[in-house]
Amino acid sequence: MPVWAWVLIVIGVAVVVAVAVWFAMSRRRTAHLQERFGPEYKRVASSSESRRAAESELSRREERRESFDIRPLPEAARSEYAHEWTAVQAEFVDEPAQAVARADSLLQRVMSERGYPVEKFEQRAADLSVDHPSVVENYREGHKLATKEHGNGAATEDLRQAMRYYRALFDELVDGAPAREHASQEARS
Repeated sequence: MPVWAWVLIVIGVAVVVAVAVWFAMSRRRTAHLQERFGPEYKRVASSSESRRAAESELSRREERRESFDIRPLPEAARSEYAHEWTAVQAEFVDEPAQAVARADSLLQRVMSERGYPVEKFEQRAADLSVDHPSVVENYREGHKLATKEHGNGAATEDLRQAMRYYRALFDELVDGAPAREHASQEARS
């Protein structure tokens, strides 16, 4: 067999191996992102032009998150925030809209103290999605309900639901562990 035929065979084998390696790495990346982001992966994938674009967005979020100094809250701060949350919930009875606004503000203070940037809402939600993918959609939905226009003000039921959604994120942030860690701890118990 001529040398050029051997060269073509070697090049062909190298291309096949390179494609197989690329495919395996792509599948591993997808599996990692699906596991890390859970329902957020599906949300981003459904709103992106392609799976590749969605995965690039989620990878950028991971890289951005790595630059943050996320830390747990000291016990005294956790206790103070829990007490403040109780006061916000009590306020809901008389002033629902004001209580929801205070709950949102409280969430931002907790995020800030934990080390998350508190830029615009969508950026906050994207940043939180890396560590808290199971409740970030609650946060988005709560924000949407809290800022919804209802003519003469937000409907009390919408505000009540917003408080419930905010509470899910609040609990994770104050406790310091994402829901997926809670679920695995409960499963072991």
